[in-house]
Amino acid sequence: MSNIAKHVAIIMDGNGRWAQERGQKRVKGHEMGAEVVRNITTYCSDHKEIRRLTLYAFSTENWKRPRLEVEFLMQLLERYLKNELSEYLKNDVRFEPIGDLSRFSNSLQKTIHNIEEKTAHCDGLVQRLALNYGSQDEIVRAVNTLIDAGKSVTEESISEALDCTCEVDLLIRTGGDHRLSNFLLWQAAYAELFFTDTLWPDFTPEELEKIITSFMTVERRFGGLK
Repeated sequence: MSNIAKHVAIIMDGNGRWAQERGQKRVKGHEMGAEVVRNITTYCSDHKEIRRLTLYAFSTENWKRPRLEVEFLMQLLERYLKNELSEYLKNDVRFEPIGDLSRFSNSLQKTIHNIEEKTAHCDGLVQRLALNYGSQDEIVRAVNTLIDAGKSVTEESISEALDCTCEVDLLIRTGGDHRLSNFLLWQAAYAELFFTDTLWPDFTPEELEKIITSFMTVERRFGGLK
């Protein structure tokens, strides 16, 4: 029996390097990367077995980048969401953010919540963008939520209190590095990990399809024996 990639998560790495290799500013790579997000989301929405796509868009550590680059990323995110609303609705995609949104501007927060509300009725693919997200921060917030509510801290209760409550089947990282970078550490406990040297702006639905085909043949034991 082949594996089913119901939940695909992707660390979208390599935008800046893609631009620098072409003698362009890093922000150009981020613009191209946003187009790839659209292409990959459309592919996943058409895939009969993929139910959730979680993309690492902006981490809690990304605030350390140059101020102008961070400001551009915030503007690009807001512009992307506004432009994508029609695509979400056309493809029956429900948008959900994960992460601590409180650090974003009021305008960006309003846009995020607006797109979330306007796509809430969609019952096709769920696209989650990890925004100001760090898995360690997510776990700490979940535990504090349980403590504040007077609930017991167990594996089950933590899983239910996380921003993302679904286990990851397939986690992909583009850009050549082989690390998780504080992304979905709890949810990816038994995910299959695939790393590609392809920089995110060059990542295509065809490459994703090859990875999914390879994933289908992996023997998944979840700590046991088969």
